[in-house]
Amino acid sequence: MTIAECEELLKTVLPHLGGVLVEQVSHETGVLRIVARTSEAVPVPCPGCGTLSARRHSGYRRRLADGAVGGRQVCIELTIRRLFCDAPGCVRVTFAEQVEGLTVRYGRRTPQLGSLLGAIAVALAGRAGERLVARLLAPVSRTTLLALVMALPDPPAATPRVLGVDEFALRKGHHNYGTVLVDCETRAPVDLLPEREAATFAAWLTEHPGVEIICRDRGGTYADGARAGAPGAVQIADLWHIWHNLAEAVKRLVSQHSACLRDPAPIPGEAPEVLHPPVSKAGRLAARVEQHHAAVHDLLDQGLGIRAVARHFGLAVNTVRRYARADTWQELATGRWQNLPSTLDPYKPYLHQRWREGHTVGVKLHAELRERGFTGSYSVVRDYLQRFRRTPNDTPPPRPPGVRKVTGWITRNPDRVSDDDRQKLKAILARCPELEAATGHVRSFAAMMAIRSADRLPEWIAAARADQSHGLRAFADGLMADLDAVVLGLSTEWSSGCVEGRVTDIKLLKRQMAGRAGHPLLRKRVLLVAADRRQHRVTTTAAP
Repeated sequence: MTIAECEELLKTVLPHLGGVLVEQVSHETGVLRIVARTSEAVPVPCPGCGTLSARRHSGYRRRLADGAVGGRQVCIELTIRRLFCDAPGCVRVTFAEQVEGLTVRYGRRTPQLGSLLGAIAVALAGRAGERLVARLLAPVSRTTLLALVMALPDPPAATPRVLGVDEFALRKGHHNYGTVLVDCETRAPVDLLPEREAATFAAWLTEHPGVEIICRDRGGTYADGARAGAPGAVQIADLWHIWHNLAEAVKRLVSQHSACLRDPAPIPGEAPEVLHPPVSKAGRLAARVEQHHAAVHDLLDQGLGIRAVARHFGLAVNTVRRYARADTWQELATGRWQNLPSTLDPYKPYLHQRWREGHTVGVKLHAELRERGFTGSYSVVRDYLQRFRRTPNDTPPPRPPGVRKVTGWITRNPDRVSDDDRQKLKAILARCPELEAATGHVRSFAAMMAIRSADRLPEWIAAARADQSHGLRAFADGLMADLDAVVLGLSTEWSSGCVEGRVTDIKLLKRQMAGRAGHPLLRKRVLLVAADRRQHRVTTTAAP
């Protein structure tokens, strides 16, 4: 192969070397070293005035990193010229030439490698990107990758006609929130604001005129900001947030009537119709489980958390959580001491019969069983009869369903509630007329939302405000204060659903950066990742 053919092959593999003269190619310890120089006869425009010049002042060598070839790192040693600028009015006396597609001012990488590292940094950020580029034989630090991200320009974005706005947490566990703005027509994020303030949102709207529709939550912050920054825009309250507000109102109402969630107490001393074998407290383990279960639930009823109770007793958090989830201590003993065979089993039907007849003296019942062949001791009969002598104060009843669970039964589609839960809710509503009335209003509101019947909203609000018993007046008053936005939310197809999707994307990017990204870096990555996704979709669609 001739020298000309070798040069042609090299420029085919590395086309950005077409504007220079390659003098040497060598392989040294895993590095492909390419020595090249620029042509002496080619004039170069001055970056200040654009005048062409080929008069040499001096020269120096630059070392440029390039993408790997054949499993080897590539280092280009390029000798370039410093030229005089002979234009009389130019402030530059000399300037260094740049090779298009190969060098940039102060750059130590080729534009091709810089674009590759920038794309990796946008997709993976610091640490993960650092690990990947090391495998691609272009090692750089995570700090360099993040600097490449911040150096990238923001993707172009026009002012959206339909704008969605919502909040997101800047850091998990902190009360710092930002604002994400989304174009509801393209579903692409437009900007991220560092605060959740009406003034900040209003200032952005003032700087970006042209927004016609604003989809928001029910909070007053964004409503005030929209009125101040875009008074001519139409505001639409998101349906999910409306239903969430209703669910929160129902939750407060259920909490106020939590006493109605408990089953009626049984008559003291009355034996159940069907008697099951009692749980035998055989040994110290069963007694300890019963004692710990009662103590844990006492502290939980006082308002202490799981971790606080664990610290109080010196138990593991998971152990305390297991005690908290069990309604009775017998659930924890299942499989160990429950339903063990007993010498009393053949005689239990007789005991049940005698107890219902009013014979409750254990000594006499034990003597009657001895006459019928029972060989056990009196303590066996005494322990078995102990459950019949207990009053409701001795043995706490099963824990009632929680406030959140009952709220879910009321606000959920009745077809998606199990038969058992439906019966429990029916019993609760029978004991509490206020909850029964609220349930009727909730389901009528759900039916109105399902068919998008905004014309029925004023009637529903009037009925809810007139009925003082169910406690939904505050929610109805809130709807009345934001009536125009709520009516549009019920009558149009616009919503904040795409905004919630972008909030999920932001959470993913925050987890990828271990929650350490500040607002500038997070904003830059959110916008660039969204632009890359749009470009990928366009490319995929256009491909044959």
